Amino acid sequence: MNEERVTGWWIFAGVLLGIASVLNIVWGIAAISDSKFFTEDSVYIIEGLHTWGWVTLIIGVIQLFASFSLFSGGGFGRVIGIVAASLGALTALANTGTTPFWSLGVFALAVVVVYQLAKPAEDYSRAI
Repeated sequence: MNEERVTGWWIFAGVLLGIASVLNIVWGIAAISDSKFFTEDSVYIIEGLHTWGWVTLIIGVIQLFASFSLFSGGGFGRVIGIVAASLGALTALANTGTTPFWSLGVFALAVVVVYQLAKPAEDYSRAI
């Protein structure tokens, strides 16, 4: 645990990662349960809406664990947060054909999280 890194930006990235995780979990559950806000004639990169829903749900759960780890100051949260936010950004971009505004919102949250977690340690010392 590196307590110098746990600053306001670290917590901010954790909050954004938590928001993105909840959005991905909701999105994944909606896809698995055949909700009506998905268009019927959409084309998915991964075959079928149910498979895509499971992928999104799993990424959301990983993001949620990483968010909680960031709040506790763990290094797991930083590494897994970067990976999970990157995967979340990629899945959001892949869904822009079906739900463009939702996808762009989740993508923007993921980009901010990756930026904040990937900053070098000296940037954190200047932010205090």
